[in-house]
Amino acid sequence: MMATARPLSWSDLPPELLGLVLKRLPSLADPATPTSSTPMALLDGTFLSIPDGEIIEMPVPDDACCYGSVDNWLFLVHSDGQCSLMNPFSEDTLELPDLSTCWHIRLPGCSKFNPVYCKLAVPSPLESSLIPLVAIMHESWGLCIFQPPLVTDTIQGREPLDPFLEVSFFGGQLYAIDCSRKLINIELVEGLGHKPKISSFKCIIDDSDDLLGMPEPMSSDERYIVFPYLVECPGKLLMVRRWICPLHPAPCIYYDHTGAFDVFEADLSTKPCRWRSVNDLGGHALFVSSSSSKSFPAGECCRVQENCIYFMNEFPGLKCVADPLHDSGVYNMKNGVIIPLLSDTAAVPSHHVGPWRPTWLFPTQAM
Repeated sequence: MMATARPLSWSDLPPELLGLVLKRLPSLADPATPTSSTPMALLDGTFLSIPDGEIIEMPVPDDACCYGSVDNWLFLVHSDGQCSLMNPFSEDTLELPDLSTCWHIRLPGCSKFNPVYCKLAVPSPLESSLIPLVAIMHESWGLCIFQPPLVTDTIQGREPLDPFLEVSFFGGQLYAIDCSRKLINIELVEGLGHKPKISSFKCIIDDSDDLLGMPEPMSSDERYIVFPYLVECPGKLLMVRRWICPLHPAPCIYYDHTGAFDVFEADLSTKPCRWRSVNDLGGHALFVSSSSSKSFPAGECCRVQENCIYFMNEFPGLKCVADPLHDSGVYNMKNGVIIPLLSDTAAVPSHHVGPWRPTWLFPTQAM
């Protein structure tokens, strides 16, 4: 008769192996580390978990500032002007070329790359890609396609009629929103040396009649700045519009107060394709910013609320120095109510460390 196997216990481990295990366990005295799948906000050099506002210690090179992110990677610009992508969880790094050279910048007084308004997009997680592909859009200098560390193509010299405001991958295809709110498909093909090249620009949605309405409580008597964001939400390509209200009377009108959002799905099954209004995210939440946008499954474990849009300030300035969370919050799509981004018990960081761009970061286990 075969003997029953006895369950192993910690005491059965060799002392040298047990020591290795204990070394890897976190100490109660250690700084907080991202052990949960909670999304994080990066505000002026401080990583905060959402919504409790816990400060997370993350390794970032001393000579670098962050100007955006994609999934769990930071877009860093170093003091010598060089750029890189860094995963602060694994500390892996992907080098990028000199972006000022890639865009052939020849603007007066602007010989260096100015990264303040950049958007990054990837078709699949970088750490799982054998050949990573990255699209970087700059508000002034267009779009570049990368296979780090090389740039494989740009749109300079063949720009579309209207500048791009947003880019995102969906279903392996690269899409953009232009100034006229048209949805453009940027077709990528395999070029010389198997490098991705931009082949053509195809307008997918031209008609903006579906976008004429305004969300409550916006009024047609007021003027607003409307920010569009492109977000892939499982099986859907969404355009999120953020309505920012003026708070100060003319002639010193200053737009620094978000009043509402509305969401539209790109219905690619109709002929012609069109924008369709959406009021339910199917158990997801959206995290939006001009440098990084992503959908995220809601749930009690991560304390992310479904059918909500998490947002951060888009106009860094003096108010953000005093309050990094100025014009940041959580918008509920069901009732139109905006609540603070952090819980009432969270302390808002008050120090100012440099020109970091507010963005989102998602731990690896949340991907």
